Amino acid sequence: MKQHTPEDIVAILRAAEASQESVADFCRRQGIAEATLYRWRQKYGNLQVDEAKRLKALEAENAKLKKMLAEVMLANEGLKEVLAKKW
Repeated sequence: MKQHTPEDIVAILRAAEASQESVADFCRRQGIAEATLYRWRQKYGNLQVDEAKRLKALEAENAKLKKMLAEVMLANEGLKEVLAKKW
């Protein structure tokens, strides 16, 4: 499975818009599934390359922050359990 960069995705979407061939033929030529093209259109449809890069960066940062939050919440629950015990 190839990871496409934001530049690749925007370029493929622009090429798909300009293409005169069917969606199935275009996707086959690009080596992507039709569902992937439609998902990219929904997510990146009106974005420029720099906006797509920014979106990817924000998504990565958001995932990192969610992971950090989950770790802190887990540690907090552990501390609550220890404090709740009667020694």
